[in-house]
Order: sequence, then structure tokens, then C-alpha cells
Amino acid sequence: MAWPSGGYTLGETSADADEARDTWAAVANAIAQCEPLTMVIEPDDLPIARRLLDGQIEFLEAPLDDAWMRDIGPTFVTRTREDGARELGAVNWIFNGWGVQSWARWERDARIGALVAEAAGATRIDSPLVNEGGGIHVDGRGTVLLTESVQLGEGRNPELTHAEVEAEMLRTIGARHAIWLPRGLWRDSQEFGTRGHVDIVAAFPSPGRVLLHEQRHPAHPDYALTRELRELLAEARDVDGNPLEVISLPAPHILEDSEGWVDYSYVNHLVCNGAVISCAFDDPADAEAREVLAAAYPGREILAVDARPLYARGGGIHCITQQQPALGQRLAVN
Repeated sequence: MAWPSGGYTLGETSADADEARDTWAAVANAIAQCEPLTMVIEPDDLPIARRLLDGQIEFLEAPLDDAWMRDIGPTFVTRTREDGARELGAVNWIFNGWGVQSWARWERDARIGALVAEAAGATRIDSPLVNEGGGIHVDGRGTVLLTESVQLGEGRNPELTHAEVEAEMLRTIGARHAIWLPRGLWRDSQEFGTRGHVDIVAAFPSPGRVLLHEQRHPAHPDYALTRELRELLAEARDVDGNPLEVISLPAPHILEDSEGWVDYSYVNHLVCNGAVISCAFDDPADAEAREVLAAAYPGREILAVDARPLYARGGGIHCITQQQPALGQRLAVN
């Protein structure tokens, strides 16, 4: 994870800053119950972070612009050697502020992927693709979910073809089959969004099954989109040629906040050792979402954290975290 250190993430008031820090800490402390966690942090923020965070959490000091580790950090990958041992790599995408957004800063964040890869003891796999971890989701067998408005969109890689993006996915993360969604949720596609990250839309809980955000209120602009995506995914096949079981995750009942239509989503969760850290919104749909996630991840405890302060700043629990396999050996990349 990365600790919020300034800008819009901390907001304009001390109350805004406290809310951000408390929410990042709530997610971090929930994860720390399940597995080791490292927090990238500005040195000046160490005193307050140490006060709010579980004492088991380690710190990695570095300059930061923002705190969305899913996007500024590397995507970890593994491979198996001929002797059966697994080795760790880290894909270092080009990060340019979610497609050169006018409000974003990324000079420092663009270096975080390489920094985290080195700290993890992983071999760095540099990619020429402008991409973020929130813009992909994989099933662990070779299928990847992508969004045309992200990988091929304005400010990222508009000059590339579908085939060229897919070839880079194969080279970097080993994905042999791509399922392309046309766009993401409405709010996330507006001025202060990512232009359509998949990680608030759909996620693979296991091979052959996909969790899909379902907006059930006809007035919300995501109502039509999520039905379109259900049809698309129902017709899709995975890397093995098998159809997908599409599992609905309900959108919260709340439709709007002070800025307009919300993109609150339970899809944006983190799978940990023995648990799932899920978003909650103090909403009647929280209970149904918990049941769906519990069924999708049998044997894992569902730990819910109020994600409304995260979404007010542009993301969710998956967006501020990045999982790393428990490996540290270096590998040679051709």
C-alpha cells in the first residue's frame, strides 16, 4: 500500500485529512490480520502512520504524489522453473496519471513500480504499455479482462491495436486470452475518473467464474451498461474455451452523492490469506454483497471496511492495495 500524503487525497481541511488517513489505516489494519503488509510512505508522515497503523506493518520510505498502489505499483507475476521452483517478477507499467489527466500528478509515482519491485526482490519486467493494475483482472490461468476505453483510450495507447495490447499482456503477465469490455462505469469515465478501470466492474473469484457489478435502478446510467456487460460476458469464453458463470454483485441502493451518480462497487475488493477485504457503504445491499462474496470465496472471512471516503477520492479497496506472492527469488526475463 501507499500512505496518503497530500493533494486531493488529503483534502482541504484537517477533518478531510483525518478521514483519509483513518480509512487507509482501517484497510491496512484489516489486511495485517491476515498477512504481512508494507506501506510506502513519505518520511515526514511516519509519526502519524505509526500511531494509526498496526505495529506489524513495515514501512518503505519514498517520495509520493498519490496513494493508489494498485495503479502506481508493479503487477507481480510468477513462473515455474524446470526444477519446479517458483520465481517472482514484477511488471513495471508506464504510469502517466491515468492517461495524462489534467488534475493528476505522477512524476514521483511513475518511479514507484520500479522501487517496489526492487524492495520485493523481484525481477523487474519493464513494459512500454501505459497501463495500471486497476485496468486488468486475471483468472490465474491465462484469461485477462481489459477495457477498450483504458488500454486503447485517449492518453494511454490510442495508437495500438487490440492484438498489440494482447501481445504485451502475453509477454508480461502470461495472459493468452483477452476479454475486452467496451468501457467502465459512468462516474469512473468522467473527468476525475480513470476512464474505465475494470476493477470496479468485474473480477474473477476463480477460473470460470466472474463477479459482475449489477446496477438495478433504471435511473442510474450504469443500469444499461451492466446489462450490456452481462450479455457480453455470458457469451465470452475463457482461455480454455469454456463459458463463464456470471455472478451478480449488487450495486448499493444509494445512487448519488454531492457530486452526482456514484460508482460504489463491491467488485473492488482484495483477496487476502484467509479473508476478503470488502467495501461497505452503510447500505442495505452490504448484507447481500457479503453473502455473494462469502459464497464466491468459500473458507475466507469477509472483513468489511467503510469505503465511502475512498470512493469520494476516486477509488476503492482494490485500488489502494497490490498483492504480492510470497516469493523473493530473481528470474531472468527474455
